[in-house]
Amino acid sequence: MPEDLEKWLLTTGERGNPATLLDSRHADHAAWSTGNHVRPLVHGASYFAVLVQAVDALRAGDLLLFTDWRGDADECLTLAGRQVTHVLGEAAARGVMVKGLIWRSHLDQLQFSERENRKLSEDLSAAGGECLLDMRVRPGGSHHQKFVVLRHPGRPERDVAFVGGIDLCHGRHDDDAHAGDRQSKPIAAVYGNQPPWHDIQVEIRGPAVGDVEAIFRERWDDPAPLTRNPMHRIRAILEREDIHADPMPPQLPDPAPCGSHTVQLLRTYASRRRGYAFAPEGERSIARGYLKVLGQARSLIYLEDQYLWSAQVARPFAEALAANPGLHLIAVIPRFPDLDGRFSQPPNVVGHNLALDMLFRGGGARVSVYGIENHDGTPVYVHAKACTIDDVWATVGSDNLNLRSWTHDSELSCAVLDEQPDPRDPRIPGQDGQHARVFARELRLTLNREHLDRAAGDDSDLQDPLSAFKAFAESAAALDTWHAQGQQGPRPPGRLRTYQQHPMSWWTRTWATPLYRHFYDPDGRPSRLRRTNTF
Repeated sequence: MPEDLEKWLLTTGERGNPATLLDSRHADHAAWSTGNHVRPLVHGASYFAVLVQAVDALRAGDLLLFTDWRGDADECLTLAGRQVTHVLGEAAARGVMVKGLIWRSHLDQLQFSERENRKLSEDLSAAGGECLLDMRVRPGGSHHQKFVVLRHPGRPERDVAFVGGIDLCHGRHDDDAHAGDRQSKPIAAVYGNQPPWHDIQVEIRGPAVGDVEAIFRERWDDPAPLTRNPMHRIRAILEREDIHADPMPPQLPDPAPCGSHTVQLLRTYASRRRGYAFAPEGERSIARGYLKVLGQARSLIYLEDQYLWSAQVARPFAEALAANPGLHLIAVIPRFPDLDGRFSQPPNVVGHNLALDMLFRGGGARVSVYGIENHDGTPVYVHAKACTIDDVWATVGSDNLNLRSWTHDSELSCAVLDEQPDPRDPRIPGQDGQHARVFARELRLTLNREHLDRAAGDDSDLQDPLSAFKAFAESAAALDTWHAQGQQGPRPPGRLRTYQQHPMSWWTRTWATPLYRHFYDPDGRPSRLRRTNTF
């Protein structure tokens, strides 16, 4: 098994950030932790239910840590109407130490969440917690990490962390029926007034909980000011905003091993002037993790992503496809951008077209790209950030497949390599490949069943990745034909629609491309890495 770990996961040296304590905190200085149990929580409704139950079990002296890109104080985490501030504020009132780091955000007028994030910070602070507005990012960047850590002194068996792409905010409380969140966040009109939302988080138990906590503490203890913007600092003084992180008690020992999952936490931090104390030149281990594991891919790359829109990020996937004629790729992405304005949509389309052109050049007919819709025919916005490779390696996180997520914004991804081989055929999906693992295969099958309208256990024909590739193509073709023929007769099972690239005139492409490169998908690497196009 150690050989497998070093084959599929980054070593400490390969992480490329010797300043972090994330690896050196381990007794063996390994860049991962073994003995964990990771459970996928597909959709906000599933995640919120588990999160609320875990938070309600906290008692005085316990610790709750969280980060968010966007937070809405009034987002209902339960159908009974318990809001974010109710759940977290009640924990603080019971004597739980509640600490939060939420991105300060750009202006609401630019379709961001400055007021919402500020209100969550103020409400939690009023309830007895401490929630800081953190703008320690590269200009134009964001803290995009979304995770929660719960620690229980004297009860380590309860310790848990949640990592993924789901914010504690409007629009995220959806389930597999995809009717959308009653508290919707407006996006492109094609998604309707209550946009359906597809997303994923993972629950982590075991020693890796300590790793997630260490990531929070590195940011919390960063000596840099929360913002360098003079207007922000003046406002903070005038409004008596909390701009200093209070000390936290020493970190508890890691929870005991409890499962067969090796977890590697991969991150992005941008290179910035007077950089992070824990990442002076930034960190790009998410990019490095993908670059390493793509060299092992032989059978199927299955990915779900919000922003598959960078040719530079698509290139290593295309190279893996070109080098391995048996390798296939399935991508599930939004059918339409989330912005539909005259000047905001074209840069999105430019990025998608560049990435997809690159993939099709590398793999041709072995590449299939889909969007999804609910049973009413409304497109579902894919916000998930997940990938499995050969049913061996899997990752779920906050990062998208673009330069912004690989180099510029703060991101966190949880890569999982299960020690437990999957007993189902094919046991070795790819020629010269690795034995399939339970976690990666079951994650892919869970997502596949949803998109194909299959019941639990109805997946014997999907276990072979190449059969799954065929099943996706047939299901999407049937639904596309049904729509093309005016929806005559019963609706075919499944939710997949073949993704159609959006045409663009040369003039629109000319003005939209610079916007895409400099504002929508900027490069946060140091200049020496940009020159060599390395990560």
